[in-house]
Amino acid sequence: MNETKKYLTVAELAKRLGVSRVTVFRKIKSGGIKAEKIGRNFFIPVSEIFSDKVLTEEQKQEIKKIVRSAVKEYSETFKLLGKE
Repeated sequence: MNETKKYLTVAELAKRLGVSRVTVFRKIKSGGIKAEKIGRNFFIPVSEIFSDKVLTEEQKQEIKKIVRSAVKEYSETFKLLGKE
């Protein structure tokens, strides 16, 4: 990425995150991603996405809970993927 670039388009962010543009739009609309609307387009400040934010203890616990759930539900699939 260009070091002087201050904004990403929805398409650029979607590609970097490995999700669809629709997913990014939904996150913007729900407030999960802060974006500026210029004309008909949304632009996401790079500083908003790639900052050195620190997770709260509550966020860390939520992540652990989600990971435990995924491991419990998909452990056999993970094992098979590990063999590839």
